[in-house]
Amino acid sequence: MSWVGRLFDERYTLVRMILLDLSGVGYLVFGAPAGSPTATQWILAVAAFIVALALHRRLLLNLVGQAALLAIAIGVIDDGMINQVGASWVLLELTMWTRRPRTIWLAAGLLAAVDLTDSIGDPFRRFVSGVFGLWAVVGVPLLLGLVIRTTRQLSTQAEERAAEQQRRRESDNRAARADERSAIARELHDVLAHHVASMVLRVGVARHVLPDLDPRVGEVFDDVHGTGTAALADLRRLVAVLRDPDGVRGDAALAAIEPSALPAALRAAVDRARQAGVTVEADIDPVVGSLDAVRGLAVLRLTQEALTNVAKHAGTSALAHLSVSVVDEAVHWEVSDNGGGWVPATAPSGGGHGITGMRERVEVLGGQLEAGPTGSGWRVRTILPATLTAPGVPTASPAVMPAPDAREASPGPRTPEPA
Repeated sequence: MSWVGRLFDERYTLVRMILLDLSGVGYLVFGAPAGSPTATQWILAVAAFIVALALHRRLLLNLVGQAALLAIAIGVIDDGMINQVGASWVLLELTMWTRRPRTIWLAAGLLAAVDLTDSIGDPFRRFVSGVFGLWAVVGVPLLLGLVIRTTRQLSTQAEERAAEQQRRRESDNRAARADERSAIARELHDVLAHHVASMVLRVGVARHVLPDLDPRVGEVFDDVHGTGTAALADLRRLVAVLRDPDGVRGDAALAAIEPSALPAALRAAVDRARQAGVTVEADIDPVVGSLDAVRGLAVLRLTQEALTNVAKHAGTSALAHLSVSVVDEAVHWEVSDNGGGWVPATAPSGGGHGITGMRERVEVLGGQLEAGPTGSGWRVRTILPATLTAPGVPTASPAVMPAPDAREASPGPRTPEPA
């Protein structure tokens, strides 16, 4: 803000009025040209001081009061400097801050009419007052107020244009990053889909050419085949959204599971972790089946990632506990384990991208993820707040503070998951 803006800030109107009154007192005490001011002069001056302070926020009434006192001063005293300056200053304030320009010209006309009453009956005095008096009492404050008003408006417009340009640049940057992410996602799909499809095909071939397999091996083959097929389906759905998001109806652009199927999908994720050898205790609130599709998918993906991390980092001897509940429409989710005999270590963030991806997914929905050691094991938890009319719009501040991605960078037996 320029020095003019700071000097004539609207917040300091009362301060300027106080300084004006103090200067008026100084003029009466030390600078009056006719010697000691008369009692009438003091009365009119004090009245002007009081009106200026009492009506510093109601400038139009303040100007009317100052103009009335000026009219009285012109008729009864010889030195009306205090009342002239008071009326002129209020005109300046009114010109700077009133919202309707017509008010400015009406106020200037009123003050000019009052000032011209000093010239009635004296043509020469009328000329002098018209040339000098009106310029000093009305012209100068009016011109100065218009200049300050225009400067402030131009400054505001420049700030708004700068802010709009910044928003446009940020929007363009976000669009460019989104396009780049979409291109990378498509390339990843092409690579992953090719290799996953190849693995699924080979597993299917192996299942048929080796009919006399141990039943347990056959179950593993069937599980690998089903997992690969589901992964391909998810890849196709996500890439369809990337290529044509407008062609996907409603929440399907973000969800790959029906909300009513969420409890069964969570139980399937638990069963899959148990098949990997991890002992899992699940406490799933049946109400999760009524969640919106976006938060439901987030809960499922968080559960899958967390249980996978338990199997990777704590080992198959670990005991894990899954808790999913809905309290006041907010989803409370937590996965913890006992460490499987390993002692967790805390290290700077880094390593794989599992917890990083979980944290980004949670933050999109207005929550925050806490991940860190607890006792001899590890705990990951979050609260997904209730949504408004559109999925993914948070209504409450997250209740869980983030912790460093220590687990993914933990050295030793708890090896970070690969990128």
